[in-house]
Amino acid sequence: MLRILGKIQRIGIVTEPLPKNDEPALEEIGAQLQAKIGEMFSSSLAIREVDAGSCNGCELEIHALNNPYYGIERFGVHFVASPRHADMLLVTGPVSRHMEAALRRTYDATPEPKLVIAVGECGANGGEFGVSYASCGAVSNVIPVDAVIRGCPPTPSDLMRGILQAIGGLPARK
Repeated sequence: MLRILGKIQRIGIVTEPLPKNDEPALEEIGAQLQAKIGEMFSSSLAIREVDAGSCNGCELEIHALNNPYYGIERFGVHFVASPRHADMLLVTGPVSRHMEAALRRTYDATPEPKLVIAVGECGANGGEFGVSYASCGAVSNVIPVDAVIRGCPPTPSDLMRGILQAIGGLPARK
């Protein structure tokens, strides 16, 4: 143990500095998002992400929202584990037949008023899978959808813009 501590003391900190944020639009979108969330949701928006049968490309981009570069939590957006705590559902992928009932139950468990955003081309229109014996196709074929974020997969910036546009049409909560 002393050997390891001695090595740490000799070498020092060897991590890289955080890269400079070269995307000024990110801060602008974030500030708009924070202001709108403060106005509409009392400063905190809870999102439940549902993978309804995707290839996980959209999930990787959604997870990137929580990394230090994008840090969406600093703007008041939080991902929750239960739909009962969620204000919004982010649904990815073409809805597989096996996930159809689970998606309906998740939608029903989300309290009103709720927003549903279909993420990616698969969520928007079924993508290359479409409707088949194994797929229901677009999310809107199973539950009502309020907004769509297109892309295959959409970038984290596109996701932030889509969330901002989706909450822009809601009346303020009392």
